[in-house]
Amino acid sequence: MLDTPIYFYRFLENINKELALLARELEQSLYTSPRTMLTHARILIDTILQIVMKHEGMEDQPFSSLKDRLDELDSKGYLTTEVRDALHNVRMLGNQAAHQSRTFRISEAIQSWESIYIVVKWYLEVYGPVDFVVPDYQDPEYQIGQNYEMPELEARLQKLEDLLKVSILKETPTREETAAAIDIDTVPELPGFTPIRTISYKGRLLEIPYFLRDTFLLPQRFEKSETFLIRLGAEQEARIMSELPDNLEGLHLFVKRFTEKNDETFFEELAVFIEEEKIRRKLTVEQPGELFYFFKDKHIVITEQLAKISLSTDEFTGIPSLIRQLNDVGKTRVEHLPRELVTLAKYKNAGIGTIEKLFDQLKMKLEQSSIVQ
Repeated sequence: MLDTPIYFYRFLENINKELALLARELEQSLYTSPRTMLTHARILIDTILQIVMKHEGMEDQPFSSLKDRLDELDSKGYLTTEVRDALHNVRMLGNQAAHQSRTFRISEAIQSWESIYIVVKWYLEVYGPVDFVVPDYQDPEYQIGQNYEMPELEARLQKLEDLLKVSILKETPTREETAAAIDIDTVPELPGFTPIRTISYKGRLLEIPYFLRDTFLLPQRFEKSETFLIRLGAEQEARIMSELPDNLEGLHLFVKRFTEKNDETFFEELAVFIEEEKIRRKLTVEQPGELFYFFKDKHIVITEQLAKISLSTDEFTGIPSLIRQLNDVGKTRVEHLPRELVTLAKYKNAGIGTIEKLFDQLKMKLEQSSIVQ
């Protein structure tokens, strides 16, 4: 697993966990998407102002915007000139990023980052624990391996901002709200793992991670639902993850001669598919540069030596028909096999058992070559 990266505002966790986590996301997005960082930085400072107003016993209801709150606190004398200017800087850069199509520079995001520090320092020194010492300013760290695509990054930020709203409204979060905060704290997930939608079946839920949003639902990966998915595909339904409805009840109605039981079976196999894909994703992210062959929930690394082994009945026993058919279409070495071995089921008489024999022999040859080395 990738280590949890250190982030500057970790010191905020014991004071306001949601603020700390949002600051973490801003730090991680600063170098990869300055526009996103600038846009969402407004939420962080707006939250701080709402917390300050609560501390001061001020009614927040009449103030509908960050500027309203800023102006009201300034008019009451709560803001120093430095803090007021820093707030306006974050606000104006954020407004520009939200509305202008120009390219935003990393230097602008760092400028906003510096202003955020001024605001956070003021908030902690005035309203934080009496004995708390705010760490000196640090430029944001560039986090290698934590580059999220824009839709996923937006989903992560939205989840944190929703948690922030809850934390402002309630002095003591409920057990469920605390669990949600802990859930987001189990990240930084590997890129692609942020849940972006939920699929249900009769009260049971499956969270779909970002990296699977448009993945192809290969029928051969669903042993009990293969024919069901092939028939649905013919009706241009359930070919890719994004085509699935949020609720799978009634999915069988798109095709003839299938029942509610097929919906339930597919839901159960979909859960297995998602977990298998998570394992595969982690492997490819954590071991970049490696070539993997997959069979169900199993995998092997394809070394150069293994890749060059001949696909012949001498090397692979007990599956002569499959080997002959592979040779007939020019697949003569292990490196010619598909990454997803279950797709070999398209060959005549090549059932799951046959493919499993091939996988087991590949694994055995890999182990033997490792011993020789």
